[in-house]
Amino acid sequence: AYLRQPSGNQMHDRPINDEFDTIVIGGGIVGLFLSWFLADEGAAVACLDDGRNAGSAANAGSLHGQMQSRMERLFPERVVDYQETLSMYPRAIDHWAKIAAELDEDIEFQLGGGLMIAETREDLEALKAKSDIENRCGIESEVLGAAATLEMAPYLNADIVAGALYCPKEGKANPLTATSNVRRKAISSGATLLGDTRVSCVEFGAHGHLIDSSQGTYRAARVVIAAGAGSGAILASLGVDIPVAAEPLHMNVTEACDAFMTQLVQHASHALTIKQLKTGQLLIGGGWPARFSAEHRTPEVIAPSLLGNLAIAQRLVPCIADLTVLRTWAGINTMVDLTSVLGELDELPGIFVAIPGDAGFTLAPYCARLVVDQMSGRSPDFSLERLSPARFQ
Repeated sequence: AYLRQPSGNQMHDRPINDEFDTIVIGGGIVGLFLSWFLADEGAAVACLDDGRNAGSAANAGSLHGQMQSRMERLFPERVVDYQETLSMYPRAIDHWAKIAAELDEDIEFQLGGGLMIAETREDLEALKAKSDIENRCGIESEVLGAAATLEMAPYLNADIVAGALYCPKEGKANPLTATSNVRRKAISSGATLLGDTRVSCVEFGAHGHLIDSSQGTYRAARVVIAAGAGSGAILASLGVDIPVAAEPLHMNVTEACDAFMTQLVQHASHALTIKQLKTGQLLIGGGWPARFSAEHRTPEVIAPSLLGNLAIAQRLVPCIADLTVLRTWAGINTMVDLTSVLGELDELPGIFVAIPGDAGFTLAPYCARLVVDQMSGRSPDFSLERLSPARFQ
């Protein structure tokens, strides 16, 4: 069962640092959205953030509307369940559009559309099948031939492009400015943000839950666990077993060049995403693996991924060959089973989980809104039944 016997941690004799209506564990983009939305509704909210190995500050900022090709390559057994939640993605991007309009600063939100490039007839046939699924799920996508693809994106390598799948509702945002702006919104709405605070365990209580951390013990009527890849260990302290995994991935950014790319570019059969930032720099990623350092368990880049990622990018977009890579880095992607884990723990009332599924940055504001709606007694506009933690029973 997903609910095991608690680990035996007892905090009843510990002094309480402070009490809040709601404590959000995790200060990444999901936790910050939760804190902002809850504080806006009048809740006394504290957000406890460890600050290490944060995925929100390390991701590439892609806003994915269509299915990423790596899902079918790496997790074929999970794709059917993942497809049942595809309609979340256009809704999530609509939420990003609203958020961008509400924030005080430009977060470089842009929907320039997305192109998933096929090199072979087999790739193109696979994209046609994918497009059929997506359109049934409310995601607008269209298969283009080689000529139409190159007319839309003349910077692509004409010698290898067989066609593409075009999704108009795809784009990008700057994850650094987005996260910092959402943080400011949370604070201005009244949320308390406590940094450098590593939560070790949570203890369920009928009259208030206790949260033990590196800065002491806190009490709250409600707790939301939104700690990304760290959520599994916190849930385990409650006796809840959800298979949360940390997937280290790497990204690259080049020097600036003249603007030439408005689309989010992906590859149908290789791990690749490319987009051009407002600064003129190119952000290149797509899910190439990194590794954890043996000593500190921090993510670090490995040479085969760096070289392989850049080689495919240069093959697809030849004009970038002379650009210098200014920085390459690794971050953490949170994996469960490709779909989000959202909602209240059935047998532990008042304790909620908010872990977005694949493309967590894209889903962040929408997942936060769905959980806040449930916490506030409203019916979320997307059923949380199939996303419930109870599915791991």
